[in-house]
Amino acid sequence: MAPTTLAPNLREIALLFDMRADFIEGHPYGSGHINDTYCATFDQAGRKIRYILQRINTHVFKTPVALMENIERVTRHSLGQLLADGCPDARRRTLTCIPSVDGKPYAIDPLGNYWRIYLFIENASGHDEIQTNEQAYQAARAFGNFQKLAAGLGGARLHETIPDFHNTPKRLEALRRALEADSSNRAAALKPEIDFALNRAADCARIHDLIASGAIPERVTHNDTKLNNVLLDDLTAEGVCVIDLDTTMPGSALYDFGDMVRTATPTEPEDSIDLSNLDIRLDRFDSLVCGYLDAARSFLCPAELDHLAYSGKLLTLECGIRFLTDYLQGDVYFKIKRPAHNLDRCRNQFAFVAAIERRLPEMEEIVQARSNGKTPSILAEI
Repeated sequence: MAPTTLAPNLREIALLFDMRADFIEGHPYGSGHINDTYCATFDQAGRKIRYILQRINTHVFKTPVALMENIERVTRHSLGQLLADGCPDARRRTLTCIPSVDGKPYAIDPLGNYWRIYLFIENASGHDEIQTNEQAYQAARAFGNFQKLAAGLGGARLHETIPDFHNTPKRLEALRRALEADSSNRAAALKPEIDFALNRAADCARIHDLIASGAIPERVTHNDTKLNNVLLDDLTAEGVCVIDLDTTMPGSALYDFGDMVRTATPTEPEDSIDLSNLDIRLDRFDSLVCGYLDAARSFLCPAELDHLAYSGKLLTLECGIRFLTDYLQGDVYFKIKRPAHNLDRCRNQFAFVAAIERRLPEMEEIVQARSNGKTPSILAEI
């Protein structure tokens, strides 16, 4: 039976889970655009407790069982690590899946929809954009802690729920195929952008080849490391919990850090068409490095440290290639708000790649200094 997007009866959904509490009320919650999210209040032996209910978008996530098996394994392991370390607020530091009545980390309603329920993380909030270097530090530290907690996950390899998600050589091959097909007759006007991508084919393969050779280990990674996927404590502003784990799967720690660099450090937003002053904020990059290493220094290998700065270039290049491919194909994947939106995004990302290339020696100096517990001299000039 195909799932439906009709307004749900949350009381009936709650009965599919082992809540051990009585449903009171629920309402839509948050600003997410993929899954349908609700906050529900329950009475548990006289105490009001809130939970997050989510209907998984199976048009986007086509293997919801595998996805939820990944999330349940990672969160259960992370909680075990936190408890073993004596963390006093362990259940606030990781998502907790509530099992269904048949013990699974999800339930299917009579209309074919897949649902999950998490404990609500109280007194913490999400923020859509990084406004300060302290927020950058806290987000990077939270994602580093997420990787650190998952580093010891045993058992079988996690499901690859989105195959080749950060396989940059395959992203480049997809661009070559789109260029050859030229289904929207757009290639003739795109020579500068096409040349920019194809001239960096070796860059696309660099980290992929290091993983294939075993020089860089495969790890459990989040793969969507934006600030709005970290809850910050309402009082202290500390990054307390990483959320939105739908893309959690095998990958490289560098993919997570590189995407933080891509999204947090440009001087202009991703949609900006004014590229004349686009540059990287080295102070913001330093905050990311400090936060990430404060959490991840203990488990990163030398090759990962050596490529932290480079990872920002790779993830930005990959994203630009994806925008260019979609534009060549007629804008079939990314939502657009104007006819050349994906082309504008591509040019923005490629301009940021060029900025990183200019600044890479300074970025590498920051990483090296912070890796050794020192303050980078380059920051005195900012």
